[in-house]
Amino acid sequence: MVKITLDMIYQYKSHLISEEKSKATIEKYIHDLLVFYEWLENGLLTKSKALEYKAVLTEKYAPASVNSVLASLNGFFAYNEWFDLKIKNLKIQRKIFCQSERELTKSEYERLLKAARNKKNNRIYLVMQTICSTGIRVSELKFITTDAVQTGRTAVKLKGKIRTILLPKELCRLLKEYIREKNIESGSVFVTKTGKPIDRHGIWKDMKALCESAGVAKEKVFPHNLRHLFARTYYTLQKDIEPFPKK
Repeated sequence: MVKITLDMIYQYKSHLISEEKSKATIEKYIHDLLVFYEWLENGLLTKSKALEYKAVLTEKYAPASVNSVLASLNGFFAYNEWFDLKIKNLKIQRKIFCQSERELTKSEYERLLKAARNKKNNRIYLVMQTICSTGIRVSELKFITTDAVQTGRTAVKLKGKIRTILLPKELCRLLKEYIREKNIESGSVFVTKTGKPIDRHGIWKDMKALCESAGVAKEKVFPHNLRHLFARTYYTLQKDIEPFPKK
């Protein structure tokens, strides 16, 4: 039996920060640990208690969600060298075929662009094209800066690694026009009204608002699906940047 304390959880948080884990990852791990801590009686933990918690999770959540929580707990256990407390993940049967009904097609992508153009939402219009023509992650959009648009490339720094992303010429031209229109002098191009880089929720919300007029199912419309489309049609999409909407 071991005893978990709040101090131990926050020491682990400091460790995750030193390991340069992303803010979202750290928040997720600590949230899962705090919920687990509240569930325990006085923080006392045994292997049987850990397995009981796994059973509780299994009754409430989908297997993938359960495994996500178990990953948070196992990371904490490993940090404290409680290797005998580690919990096995639930087995998830992988589907042999891709869920084509959830894939975003090129035609649907073009309809979303048209809907954004009609609504004069130039920000989401260009966000979608930037993701789809570069394969950049939503969390990396903050690296699309005024300097990056000028040079046609950006250095993405995440998790201690640096990679270069090239921006197609036509995309740069459209982004320069957008920068002039919004009077953006420096920093990230895609920002909120308060000047902060747009986040995943903001992009998701803007994309969902296009579904009805674009005639695209809502379950297909989420930022990461644009990266899937990029991966499937990389070479052609480089040449298919949509022209900027005329005023």
